[in-house]
Amino acid sequence: MGDIIAVSGTGPIPPPGTTIDFASAYEQTRLCLEIMVRAIESAGGTREHIIRTRIFLTDVSKWKDAAKAHGEFFSKIRPACTFIEVKGLIDPKWFVETEADCVVL
Repeated sequence: MGDIIAVSGTGPIPPPGTTIDFASAYEQTRLCLEIMVRAIESAGGTREHIIRTRIFLTDVSKWKDAAKAHGEFFSKIRPACTFIEVKGLIDPKWFVETEADCVVL
């Protein structure tokens, strides 16, 4: 077994000086995944080390938009993925939050 990297609670927080279309589940998911992958890389992992992701949605009907962004990131890696509907997230503008587990061999 290798080292484990776990990234949790990744919300769609845009970098300072930039904006995001908070109406788009696709854009929120994409931003969450970008932040998550950067965190994994800063801990010594790569996208290819991700074995499981979780996508939390406040409106599960938006799962196809979230899945589209997830597929763009992970179509070749294909980690186990779960979509989970939740009542709410920390910021009321968010309707997507992500998590990932990695094993670095």
